[in-house]
Amino acid sequence: MSAVSTTPPTAAPARRDAEATKTAILRAARHLLARTPHADITLKAVADRAGVSPPLIVKYFGNKDTLFARVMSFESDATALLDAPLDELGRHMVRHVLTSQIEHGADPLLRIAFAPLQGEHGDILRVNFRTQVVERLAERLPGPDAGLRAELAVGALLGLGLMFGIARGTELRASAVEDLVNRYAPTVQAQLTP
Repeated sequence: MSAVSTTPPTAAPARRDAEATKTAILRAARHLLARTPHADITLKAVADRAGVSPPLIVKYFGNKDTLFARVMSFESDATALLDAPLDELGRHMVRHVLTSQIEHGADPLLRIAFAPLQGEHGDILRVNFRTQVVERLAERLPGPDAGLRAELAVGALLGLGLMFGIARGTELRASAVEDLVNRYAPTVQAQLTP
């Protein structure tokens, strides 16, 4: 009769999910950028907030400048925000802003509100925001004054995001997302159609 081992089998070391880790790092950096001047943010602060080590940030992003170049880009946020047919875009955009706040604790556009804190990096945020969000939306809009209408639509979304995420409007936060979409989307959609 053979002896039965009472030692548990050795488990393989847990592997880190690289994409989830990168997302956590970007989320932490965005959070800090919305509250702290860029010059005062350290990789250690980002790492602590993300629950990783600073060398892991360097592994994935290279350095602070490369990390914050990604954070200051609105490219992927704009892609998700504008991912709907024009006749449904207002509803989609409002829902996207609200669900991003609820599910991820971050608004895809709101970091532009903190550009004044960022000195010269604020200028980068502004340029990226205009070209990657507002101008990209304007390119989709038919009819006259597309640029103005895009700015008005995005301004309405920013107001909603500020009231929901920063002012923490109690009535907004207590309302169902679809009720808010039904009330607010017509305001946004009115700017999207000539």
